[in-house]
Amino acid sequence: MFRGTKFLLTFYIIFIGCSDQVEDDLFQASNYSFEIIYEDTGITKDQNGYYHLSIDPFNWQTLYRVRGIAYKDNIPAEFIKFYWESNLFWELGDTLGYYIHRGLTDDLVWVSYDTTYITGFSGMEVPTSNITSVSNADGEVSNMIAPVKIMVGDTLILDYYYFDWINESDIYNGQMKFVLD
Repeated sequence: MFRGTKFLLTFYIIFIGCSDQVEDDLFQASNYSFEIIYEDTGITKDQNGYYHLSIDPFNWQTLYRVRGIAYKDNIPAEFIKFYWESNLFWELGDTLGYYIHRGLTDDLVWVSYDTTYITGFSGMEVPTSNITSVSNADGEVSNMIAPVKIMVGDTLILDYYYFDWINESDIYNGQMKFVLD
């Protein structure tokens, strides 16, 4: 009887001692990072770390896709959730646009006979950045920003927050600053 108790006590001590090591190995923290890709994307970066985006003078909005790679332990990582936030907004006026009514005459000639203005949007605040994205299988992440003509000379500050929503990692963050030329 004493031998059986001794065996169980020895097994219990070994099991408890080993399980702590296994648990430490399983729950070891991973290292996450995000690398911004900007070369050959239409912007430049100055010596102060500011990106320069040229605003299109012929269109109301200038669209630019912010790109990068999310890494987990230096390997491109899938399913990394990003939240994006910009410091710049613009406000819609009362008219979003218009619709021209056209029809055919009895002689089958197209004519414009009325215009309907799309109204009711006055005062709506429009952000200059999308708000969320997720990395793909290659770790690639992208986000669209769309500053408008009246923002020339301003600096768009794009904050980002990311985390591994599958493995419930910590939240990491970063920031990009765009001088709107």
